[in-house]
Amino acid sequence: MSVEIGLFAGTENGNSQDTPDPVDGKQPELVFGSAEEFLFEQLLPTYVRDVDGRSAKWCIEWFFHPEAVARVEALWRSWEHLRLDGATGASVWWRDHADHHMRVLLDPHGPFYNCDMKTHRDPDRLDPRRAPTGWFPDARDTASTPTAVR
Repeated sequence: MSVEIGLFAGTENGNSQDTPDPVDGKQPELVFGSAEEFLFEQLLPTYVRDVDGRSAKWCIEWFFHPEAVARVEALWRSWEHLRLDGATGASVWWRDHADHHMRVLLDPHGPFYNCDMKTHRDPDRLDPRRAPTGWFPDARDTASTPTAVR
């Protein structure tokens, strides 16, 4: 008997029907074609919160926030991977990914701190100084890489 939780699906033995075939090595098809599709078709319909501007914030133009885009992309990619684990994939995704990233995204001091559901305001950018030359050698340069790392 197949058990479905949202769009996470597994089989009786805990193996997903979409796992790669060990013979031909084909990767499973993506359920969603983009992070935005995932956000609107899967995440927001299942992760429902009261976004009142005090205890939780969201920006109507969330896509102008690089951190938000990166976190939604991470949520989508991890969901696509973990959905293939019919045993604990859904639980791991909620615990380790959705709960963590959504808590950060919705936090009143998070990436949408300056916005609300009606108005987008560009976030303030960090503007740190660069360290003096040589303090952080380029690890891609084998001449400057310590022998233990090579």
